[in-house]
Amino acid sequence: MSAPVLVIGATGRHGGTGRIVAERVLSRGRPVRALVRIDDERAAELRRRGATTVVGDLHDRASLVAAARDVSAVYFTYPVAAGVVSAAANLASVLVDVSPKPHLVVMSMAVSAVDSPSRLGQGQAVAEEVFTWAGLNPTVLRFGGLFHENVLLLHGASIRENSVIANSFGDGPAPWIGGDDAAEIAVTHLLAPAPESARVSYPPPAEVIDHAEVARIVAAETGRPVRFQPISAAAWRAELESAAEAQPASAINAAMAQHISTVGGALSQRTEPLIAADPDALAAILGRPPARLVDFLRRNLQHFAPATTLA
Repeated sequence: MSAPVLVIGATGRHGGTGRIVAERVLSRGRPVRALVRIDDERAAELRRRGATTVVGDLHDRASLVAAARDVSAVYFTYPVAAGVVSAAANLASVLVDVSPKPHLVVMSMAVSAVDSPSRLGQGQAVAEEVFTWAGLNPTVLRFGGLFHENVLLLHGASIRENSVIANSFGDGPAPWIGGDDAAEIAVTHLLAPAPESARVSYPPPAEVIDHAEVARIVAAETGRPVRFQPISAAAWRAELESAAEAQPASAINAAMAQHISTVGGALSQRTEPLIAADPDALAAILGRPPARLVDFLRRNLQHFAPATTLA
């Protein structure tokens, strides 16, 4: 109980699961050690909340040694970006030297597979294999839903500027789960005893709402017309790559562009999601009903308003 939980990704942006994991673990009276790349305001906020921080980089093995020493559990999440395999290899190398080995919980995705059409899905699958080959017996959570935060990250600007959501999902089923709920599920596993062998689970989405309906919800909540425009995977990828080039500091990047456009194109051909929505199962894990997409949109309405309205 006194050994800290190491949280990797505690200052991450997309979904923010690392920050929520750190907060939830602290709220349960367990110490948290957060790995941060930069000792900035986000790191200072973690310390104000009671965590300790260690500056390190998943692509620099030596910097991970102090972070991993004497921890009881490790939460591993990697940005939706290239590099997860080398990051996992460095972390695994360090954790193999730790005794006893901590419980490793890995945030993953339903499209994690070595033959996934998404290159990030392929990389995530290999990273999970690295942890298993290292004998770390990871708990891998392959979430079957898009995070609510995707709407804001991927479509916030186009909604504000053009009142449109354009992507490659077509009228295919879009499964959703809140980033906070995904983090809460990870905490449940982190604070549970480590499994005796590697374990892979597929937490279900909370609901399935196609993007045309998402546009209707945004329109209803903002009081202005917002429409959905289906485009090809290639066209959406090009748009996202242009956005990444224009704003290098954004969470959007070239690897993400290939990943999400490909996933959207694949789901556009389906009539059912990869994993069926099961809000009751999520409620049983969370101890409360899972968050709804409409609630996330309502909390973030100001981010969808046109610049003239904000002015």
